[in-house]
Amino acid sequence: MRLRAALACILTTVSAQAVAEPQHGKTDVFAAPGVTLAWAIARGADEATTFVVIRVAHDTGIHRHFTATGRDPFTKAEREWKPVALSAGRADVRIPRSLVGDFAHTELRFYSGSPGAKPRLEVFYHGVPDTAPEFDDRARLDKYLDERIAKARLR
Repeated sequence: MRLRAALACILTTVSAQAVAEPQHGKTDVFAAPGVTLAWAIARGADEATTFVVIRVAHDTGIHRHFTATGRDPFTKAEREWKPVALSAGRADVRIPRSLVGDFAHTELRFYSGSPGAKPRLEVFYHGVPDTAPEFDDRARLDKYLDERIAKARLR
């Protein structure tokens, strides 16, 4: 019983640190308290119709708002990536793959209040995770992203 309590304390400490410090995404899935991200590629007929998709599932009681921004690491030029609303607490950010090279630094900021205040959580990626799979079928892409989110979500 003591070991279980000690492990719970360690996990709580790690989770609290994850929220307090910027997190760098190394794989196509990321989870922190109240937010889970999964990445995939929606392959189109050509590069102009191919998108990087980030599915964002967030607890609106913890993270009421989020922003997604692409930034050029050299010039610092930035571009806001608009989320596509799917349902409350779930959205897709669709980034034209042709623009990822120009705006390679993707930043997702999660806010407990309105954007403009200090974010509660920041997650950033450089480029697209190597582990992000490509799909040419929307149903398969949706199924994959939903399954990745369900498996990775912190309870």
